[in-house]
Amino acid sequence: MDKDDRIVSPENVNGDENNIEKTLRPQTLGDYIGQTDVKNELKVYIKAAKQREESLDHVLLYGPPGLGKTTLAMVIANEMGVNIRTTTGPAIDKPGDLLSLLNELNPGDVLFIDEIHRLPKVVEEMLYSAMEDFFVDIIVGQGSGAHPVHFPLPPFTLIGATTQAGMLSAPLRDRFGIVEHMNYYEVSDLEEIVQRTAGIFQIPILKSGAHEIALRSRGTPRVANRLLKRIRDFAQVFDKDNIDLEIVRYALEKLKVDDLGLDATDIKLLRTMIDYYDGGPVGLKTLAANIGEETDTIAEMYEPYLLQIGLIKRTARGRRVTPKGYEHLHYPNNPNNLV
Repeated sequence: MDKDDRIVSPENVNGDENNIEKTLRPQTLGDYIGQTDVKNELKVYIKAAKQREESLDHVLLYGPPGLGKTTLAMVIANEMGVNIRTTTGPAIDKPGDLLSLLNELNPGDVLFIDEIHRLPKVVEEMLYSAMEDFFVDIIVGQGSGAHPVHFPLPPFTLIGATTQAGMLSAPLRDRFGIVEHMNYYEVSDLEEIVQRTAGIFQIPILKSGAHEIALRSRGTPRVANRLLKRIRDFAQVFDKDNIDLEIVRYALEKLKVDDLGLDATDIKLLRTMIDYYDGGPVGLKTLAANIGEETDTIAEMYEPYLLQIGLIKRTARGRRVTPKGYEHLHYPNNPNNLV
């Protein structure tokens, strides 16, 4: 299944959705729902930096997709009262691209690089001196006419975001003074996010409906907002005055999203492990070949949530379905499954 077809995909999959997310984004830490520990720490660092009239130390945000890393970067810039430039690791193809971005920064500004683990090595190495000493050296010209040029930079804050912190090199990771792990959201926070989104779009919703959406949103605000949009369509077509528990359950049954937020692809993955490999262990490449997905897609989009809710676990020999996974699919538990 293409990720564009998955309503529970945490990825941001199209331009329209990106525009909607911009509309929904909070502007301050006070308005930002969830991630309480991260927010409380950032409040201290931001206040201290402003009192010293310095730029904020470089920040690394890591965690599964859809948890609000980009939004939090923009909130940090707002709280610091500075401008923000946004880009992605794959978009910075060569050192000149990075220099162009850095050259546009004013003192204190934020440069946000999403998917920072995908920076080319030559660009990453150029970042070291930029982050540590606020300068870059480049070679201009070719052959005998080549000569180094020293570019001083204004103090700035680099905010990097990644779903795969383990893929960052140690030299780059060590240059971030502030490292924050973004966790899956609590149901209560997701319920509040659903109600906030419904209010912005003037969608009448009952608390019971918002709670059910939160339960099935995979701990991810982006999924919660996507489900709300689709359920709104069902409510409109069936002339419902508001989104209640009944229409939420009906819509999500039609969308094949179960009570844990699993969709058909998640179920296929679990059933494949049980039916063909006795619940595991099974290697990621083997599993990917069986369900017709890329290994990276499974590792980044499906596996984190299944691990989080305890339906699978990693072992030295591969992935295994847990007793909870067997129970959720109404399979008798494997007597060899000693999880």
